[in-house]
Amino acid sequence: MRMRGRVQLIGAGVSAALLAPLAWWATRLETAGRAPRPVPTDLLSRDPEATPAARRVYALLAGLENRARRGEVSRTVIGQHVELHNERYNASYGDYKGVKQPGYYYKKVQDITGRLPGFVEVDLGPGYGQAGWAVGTARSYNKAWPACRPYWGYIEDAVDLAVGVWAGLPRAADGSYRPSGTHRECASGTDVSLPHNGGGPAGLVGFSFHQPYPGSPVKGFAQTLHSNSPGAKDADWFGRVTTEGTAEHQALLHDLGFLADHLGYLAGQGVPVLLRPYHEMNAAPGHGFWWAGQDPAAYHRLWRLTYDFLVHRRGLHNLIFVWSPNSWDGGYGRTPGKYYPGGDYVDVVGVDAYSDTPAHPLGKGAWTEVWYRGLEEYDRPRVVAESFHVPLGAAQPRTLTQTPWVMWTVWGQSLAYDNVSAPRAKNTAADVKQTYGSSKIITGGR
Repeated sequence: MRMRGRVQLIGAGVSAALLAPLAWWATRLETAGRAPRPVPTDLLSRDPEATPAARRVYALLAGLENRARRGEVSRTVIGQHVELHNERYNASYGDYKGVKQPGYYYKKVQDITGRLPGFVEVDLGPGYGQAGWAVGTARSYNKAWPACRPYWGYIEDAVDLAVGVWAGLPRAADGSYRPSGTHRECASGTDVSLPHNGGGPAGLVGFSFHQPYPGSPVKGFAQTLHSNSPGAKDADWFGRVTTEGTAEHQALLHDLGFLADHLGYLAGQGVPVLLRPYHEMNAAPGHGFWWAGQDPAAYHRLWRLTYDFLVHRRGLHNLIFVWSPNSWDGGYGRTPGKYYPGGDYVDVVGVDAYSDTPAHPLGKGAWTEVWYRGLEEYDRPRVVAESFHVPLGAAQPRTLTQTPWVMWTVWGQSLAYDNVSAPRAKNTAADVKQTYGSSKIITGGR
């Protein structure tokens, strides 16, 4: 992987202006009475069969984390989440009226800054309000799934974009799927083009999975919510989901098979994936997703059986597992520690940071510092897994000096505007340019 600005360039000759804030951070750690422990540096400590590519990606993240923990100058991979189902089918989504080509907000970064994200996360769920799981044209990895249904083509685009970000778009005719990045969708006859990124390796890849509740006949965002799941009326339902032999458990395995088939295709193409399932689990009971606010022991069972299914039953060793609670503020998000599945099942820890803003940070420290310090105890690389805001801007120019996150991912359309029907700017073009132009940031592309 070749990224703009290599980490190795950081070393002797760093200016006093950069060292002074880091000295402040080291002083804070010293006054806390201890130095932070280093994080594991090799994925083999969790998965002895991890692929070489997955090990390299994890080593990059762990190396950045350990530099920061030693008080050395570190850097942050800048990421962009892409909601392909909304880009493809939701005309009210984004900064202009009308549906968009897949990867629109991946390309939007380049339109604004001339650079690409160093990390792209796409979503294999929730679907777009259609019955059953489906994908576009039939492919070798998904023969068990219904093919060529309306509003499911975005799944095809998700795996193609992931391969393209890792290997380059357009790609050489190396046997991988759709090397040109362009195709005609079988269900609609629509011509679909993925954004080019220079034709070479352009960054790291991640997947989230907004999974509708197991057994849901319709797959859409509404079905991911606790309030619309059987658990809203049946307190024992979640326990049956994680209990072998029940109908609910079989429905869960069916969903995980859908996830595994697509991750398996990426494994076959040599693509390592940062997988972020069952996020924001620390919401108050009755709120958030169907897996949120549950008994912690039951949540642990859900995470671990998912891990066992993907890694052991399906043999997927290209995965880096990311655990990301919602920002805990004493209100919607609760302290997440009791939900942590354990180091044998988690490689990276993060936060979905929605409780504060650059202009109105929570607490007395730097913006997002309360989450950065709170995640230190897990001894894993720390990331902002979701945020409406870029890390650097007029309101917060020193975020990454005071809290050197390993990775920071901006959520979908919030890169510019929330929604064309009620546009609210989350980030100015100047803030996006400041972030992508910073020496603290690792961007993508050549």
